[in-house]
Amino acid sequence: MDYVLDFRSLDKNSLAIAGGKNANLGEMLKAGIRVPPGFAVTTHSFLEFISQGKLRDRIFHAMGEVDPNKVETIEAKSQEIKALIMEAPIPEKIRQAMEAGYEDLCKECGTSNMPVAVRSSATAEDLPTASFAGQQDTYLWVQGTQEVITSIKSCWASLFGPRAIAYRIKHGFGHQKVHISVGVQKMVNAKAAGVMFTLDPTNGDPSKIVIEGSWGLGETVVSGSVNPDKFVIDKVMMELNDKRISRKHVQFTFSPEVGKAVELEVPEEMQEVCCLEDKEIIELVILAKRIESHYKTSMDIEWSIDKDIPFPENVFIVQARPETVWSQKRKESKVGMKSSYELLMEQAMKRIKIQ
Repeated sequence: MDYVLDFRSLDKNSLAIAGGKNANLGEMLKAGIRVPPGFAVTTHSFLEFISQGKLRDRIFHAMGEVDPNKVETIEAKSQEIKALIMEAPIPEKIRQAMEAGYEDLCKECGTSNMPVAVRSSATAEDLPTASFAGQQDTYLWVQGTQEVITSIKSCWASLFGPRAIAYRIKHGFGHQKVHISVGVQKMVNAKAAGVMFTLDPTNGDPSKIVIEGSWGLGETVVSGSVNPDKFVIDKVMMELNDKRISRKHVQFTFSPEVGKAVELEVPEEMQEVCCLEDKEIIELVILAKRIESHYKTSMDIEWSIDKDIPFPENVFIVQARPETVWSQKRKESKVGMKSSYELLMEQAMKRIKIQ
C-alpha cells in the first residue's frame, strides 16, 4: 500500500488514490507539460488515519447529526470533526512516508526546508461534471518537515469544513464516498500568476484563450481580491485581440520578515504595469493549447511565473481542470449553427489573403 506517490507516477487513472488535482498534475507531467515537482499523500493514508481507534465512527456519527436545513449545525459539527482529526495522532508508518517524501523533494530541488504548497485533492474534485475547486484548504510557502505534516493534517480536516459539507449535501455526494489526497508541490517564487481558459468564459467562444493575471501568487486572482490584467488571444492565429491592464493594488507574496506568504501592497510604480511580457503570454498560450489538445476538452488552468528561473523554464502550470460551465451546455452553434471547428477555421481564414 502506497502512502506517498511522486507526481510522476500518477496519471488520469489515479483519481481514486490521488484525487482530481494530483491526478491531473501527474497526467500533465506525462504529457510533457512544465509542472513543479512534488508528491501526493494518497487516499490510503487518509483512510488508514481515520480508521484508527474509533475516529471514523466518531466522525460519521457527528455527520449524522447535521441538519442540512440549519447552518448552525453544519458549523458546529464541522468544528467538532476538525478538532477530532487535528488531535488524533498520525500512525508512525504514514508519518515516516510523509517525511521521506518531503526529504526526497528537498534533495531533488537541491535545498533543505524547500518551500512547498500543500493542497487538498479530493476524489470528487476537478471532474468534468462537477467543480469542487476551493472546497478544501490550501497552504502556501510551507517549510520544514513538521510544518508540512501539520498542513497535510489540516487539509484532511478541511474535507469536513462547513463549505465542503454544505456543497456535498447540495449536490448529493455521500460524505463517506468522498476521500482526500494531499499534494505537496515545490513552491513557485512567483513574480506573476493567474488563471487562463481555453475558451472565452464570458460567452463560450472556443476560438479564444483568455488569460488573467496579477503580481505575486495567484491567490489574489482566484479569490477575486484584485482586478487582474486580462488578455484575449486568438487560438488559431496566436494574435492578441484584447489587452486590458488594471490597477493591481495588492499582491500575495512571500515576506522574509514574516516568514510566510502574506498580502502586501503593490509598489505604486508597479500597480498599472502589465504583469506579463509578450513572450510570456505566447508561452502560456502554447501550453494552454497543448493541455487542451491532450485532454480533448476546454480547460481551466492556473499558471505561475518564477522570478528566480530564466525564461521559458520559469513558466509553470500549477493546476488544470476541465472547464465545467460551457462544456456542460448542449454542443450547439452560437452563430448560424456552425460547429466549434467551423468557427475556428473561419477565424483563421479571415486573415488569409489570396495573391
